[in-house]
Amino acid sequence: MELGIDSFAVVLPDPKTGRTVTATERMERLLAEVEVADRAGLDVFGIGEHHRAEFLDAAPAIILAAAAARTSRIRLSSAVTVLSAADPVRVFQEFATLDLIAKGRAELVVGRGSFGEAYPLFGFAAEDYDALFIEKLDLLSALQERTHVTWRGRFRPPLTGQGVYPRPHQDRIPVWIGVGGTPASFARAGTLGLPLMVAIIGGSFQRFRPLVELYREAGRKAGHAPETLKVGVHAVGFVADEDRAAREAFYPGWAQMFGKIGAERGWPSAGLREQFEAMCGPRGAYLVGAPETVAAKALDACAALGGVYRLTFQMSSAMHEPDAMERSITLLGTEVMPQVKAKLAMTSR
Repeated sequence: MELGIDSFAVVLPDPKTGRTVTATERMERLLAEVEVADRAGLDVFGIGEHHRAEFLDAAPAIILAAAAARTSRIRLSSAVTVLSAADPVRVFQEFATLDLIAKGRAELVVGRGSFGEAYPLFGFAAEDYDALFIEKLDLLSALQERTHVTWRGRFRPPLTGQGVYPRPHQDRIPVWIGVGGTPASFARAGTLGLPLMVAIIGGSFQRFRPLVELYREAGRKAGHAPETLKVGVHAVGFVADEDRAAREAFYPGWAQMFGKIGAERGWPSAGLREQFEAMCGPRGAYLVGAPETVAAKALDACAALGGVYRLTFQMSSAMHEPDAMERSITLLGTEVMPQVKAKLAMTSR
């Protein structure tokens, strides 16, 4: 199992002091986090895409390119690129350029986005999100295969054989399909034979097993080899030296961010602490705790889903404490990851 981190470059007032760091300071901290992850031996670092005041990740390829110049081995990915509201040609060019800077370490997770701001911002109708995604994924796939593409669709001017440059360092940039809980999205990823990244930010890992099996069955029916049908999980997580220390470090930022988003979406505001503690418990989907606790839950997630190829931790809520964040990243790479990989190696013998 590969382990990594996803960040949304969150900027919110510190719940203890009320101070909000400047965007410049937050960006510098974010790049430092990627450097720490690289040194700690983690496999991948992802940057999301949002178009909101509290996130600085509107242009993930630029952040990833800056990170590429400061790292040497960690893979660099979007998490996710809102492909439905983007031009696939431009996305391909940006990530091919990133791949050249990173010498073959770029990846893409593409999806429709969990927020809707990108659609009106770029002139698309939110009700077309599914048709937009299908069409634009088709074009992105064609760009992976050929330099000169002839293509026509509903939402973008046609291509008539123009060359699309630059070409990436890798033969093909790995593309994952990012999904939430829509069965059709799981089935589509399986039919296409593309790796799947599942966002699990609540409930339990076991609840997603039928959807993951739907993905695998769709891939089997389409003739794809089982080993190509990789399953990744994006989950909320944070590591500290002790369980209680991890929860206390993570909760204030989590409550602030989830409280704000929940108010926008009409979620009940009562009992946030109880919800958080339940999600950190044995049956919840949060990987928050000491290294031994987090490693055990990572292994539980792998078993619950019938195998997980990649697990990425969404740690952005702890951005108010940069020292705690860097300690968490280090523990994830130097203590959690060795435990997980050693246990999985033993069980595969």
